[in-house]
Amino acid sequence: MAFAKGLHLVALVSLLAYSSNAQLFPNFYGARCPNLQSIVRSVMSQTVAQDPSMGASILRLFFHDCFVNGCDASVLLDDTATFQGEKNAGPNANSLRGFQVIDAIKSRVEAACGGVVSCADILALAARDGVNLLGGPSWTVLLGRRDSRTASFSAANSNLPSPSSSFNTLVSVFASKGLGIRDLTALSGAHTVGQARCTNFRSHIYNDPNVNPSFSGARRNMCPQSGGDGNLAPLDFQSPNRFDNGYFQNIMNRAGLLHSDQELFNNTPADAFVRVYSRNSAIFAADFVTAILKMGNISPLTGTNGEIRVNCRKTN
Repeated sequence: MAFAKGLHLVALVSLLAYSSNAQLFPNFYGARCPNLQSIVRSVMSQTVAQDPSMGASILRLFFHDCFVNGCDASVLLDDTATFQGEKNAGPNANSLRGFQVIDAIKSRVEAACGGVVSCADILALAARDGVNLLGGPSWTVLLGRRDSRTASFSAANSNLPSPSSSFNTLVSVFASKGLGIRDLTALSGAHTVGQARCTNFRSHIYNDPNVNPSFSGARRNMCPQSGGDGNLAPLDFQSPNRFDNGYFQNIMNRAGLLHSDQELFNNTPADAFVRVYSRNSAIFAADFVTAILKMGNISPLTGTNGEIRVNCRKTN
């Protein structure tokens, strides 16, 4: 794939930097589920071939999981009559998708090695493969996470940055997860793929001063000032299904779709990283790998904590 060449050393260095912190390591399932990664790759290959945007959706699922009480598959739990999970929290309702893809992978993994692989690790692997299948880098996923027995509606509402977040808010939210400005900028580059709903960028294209007029005019055509909340627009209008550095070129041209996107190039310390990534896709890819490995290491459940869910949508 386009960014994968030459990045194995970067991934290895990142791997060594973060593997000792959380009892996660690459070959965690080597003996008990040797075909795990090929199963995940097979389902993701079929999925992305049918719907390229699903690669971005699975990556977003992973982000929304890790930022709410760690990478523990809590975002996958369905609400019940007595339990309110994260799926219908403000940042997730009518927005997150791809749950059925994780279900499909889990079903095949359970058939191959029942009760062994966590939903949290399946999500981490699927996110990696989604990025790579869209032309982005690959990396060695650290494994050994276990699944949460609960979820937090309130934490999902408070821990995830919104599309209207200021730069200072973004920095604060990411810092609370151990991620710096470089990580914030690199991970935001995930918006080189995927789509956003009109309701999430309407205020930006109608009210913000730092928007390219031709860009805002084009977006207004499909996102009226009232109505059409669910209308979708690509986060990267140049190459919406290609994981490249076009996102950074866009925001340098004041063509970021979300207010939070454009905040990364608005006379802030992130400006320097945006300039580098816009010119050099290899540096972006390397920094993205480093940052997502750090993100995947946010407060995982390991050892005897949590459980290995048989069904990712409910506890055992």
